[in-house]
Amino acid sequence: MDARAPHPAIRCAFRGRVGAFALDVAFEAPSSGVTALFGPSGSGKTTVLRCMAGLHRLAEGALTVGGEAWQDGRTFRPTHRRPVGYVFQEASLFAHLSVKENLLFGAKRAAPRPGSAAVGWDEVVDLLGLGALLGRDSRSLSGGERQRVAIGRALLSQPSLLLMDEPLSALDRNARDEILPFLERLHAGLSLPMVYVTHDMAEVERLADHLVLLEAGRVVAAGPLAALQSDPALPLAARRDAAVSLDAVTHAYDPAFGLLTLRVDGGSFVAPGPPAPAGERRRLRVQAADVSLALRPAEASTIINILPARILDARPLGPQESLVVLGLGDDGAGARLLSRVTRRSWEHLGLAPGVAVYAQVKGVAVGAPIPL
Repeated sequence: MDARAPHPAIRCAFRGRVGAFALDVAFEAPSSGVTALFGPSGSGKTTVLRCMAGLHRLAEGALTVGGEAWQDGRTFRPTHRRPVGYVFQEASLFAHLSVKENLLFGAKRAAPRPGSAAVGWDEVVDLLGLGALLGRDSRSLSGGERQRVAIGRALLSQPSLLLMDEPLSALDRNARDEILPFLERLHAGLSLPMVYVTHDMAEVERLADHLVLLEAGRVVAAGPLAALQSDPALPLAARRDAAVSLDAVTHAYDPAFGLLTLRVDGGSFVAPGPPAPAGERRRLRVQAADVSLALRPAEASTIINILPARILDARPLGPQESLVVLGLGDDGAGARLLSRVTRRSWEHLGLAPGVAVYAQVKGVAVGAPIPL
């Protein structure tokens, strides 16, 4: 685990039945940032979230948040006594209230959080871009605007934990693209822990720090996002769109060509982007399909990211292709990348675990700033 990662502050375990559905999960999540619950429809993501909110009470359940037991063998805090903000798939605003009045409703429900700084009105309005909407009738808002107001209302209730149940699933692609930058700003601007349910891997890659993989009511794996993405034993790495998300630090900017240099553990990437201050943390996404391997660095190439690496592991992806796990740096101890390699290339180049190679990265996606 990353040495900078927060100590676990959320510990939960739920076992029992909700109707015909059997749930048996246990995991820990950090004290800040976004923990994503990811899995196919019917895997139990929303059921887990509802258990955390106290909306389901299972025969065997335990939940500790920030050292406080909300639920165990002797204790069960009902929903109204759990300091949670819950954002549903549908915004569920009060239609007879304005945007400002909907937000004030959340503020009126606020309870002090001992040892935690309150989330301020101005902070929420700024992070979610709500200033121009305050006087609007909530019925006149677009889907993305409604969801931003719903998130603001939840935050102003001063929760110790923010639960978000597929908040983008009811929106069209344009509305999703509109609201995702605001969610990234929340991620960067707030220390509040968030548990985010989704079945969209693109949302996980942009927002999550920690990942819990669910399938059929059970935890397949849980841990830091990059570690699970690069684990060849897990289904994420075998996806056709498999990628790794790397936390990088901006190092330099070349104004002549509009290029950022960003450092990760074991190497540096260069990518197009606007100017950014040195030391700012950014999320990088590197897709396995964009990484090729060479035994020697190319002397003349349009690919500008050619990094020394070492093969750590390889798994077959059918009879023609292999998934290769790379560690950046001469010793392979740095950040991990994935690469898809044909069996012919694997055998022709004599590749094997432990072999030193050069990772030729055709494309790097740079995300919004993330918290220090």
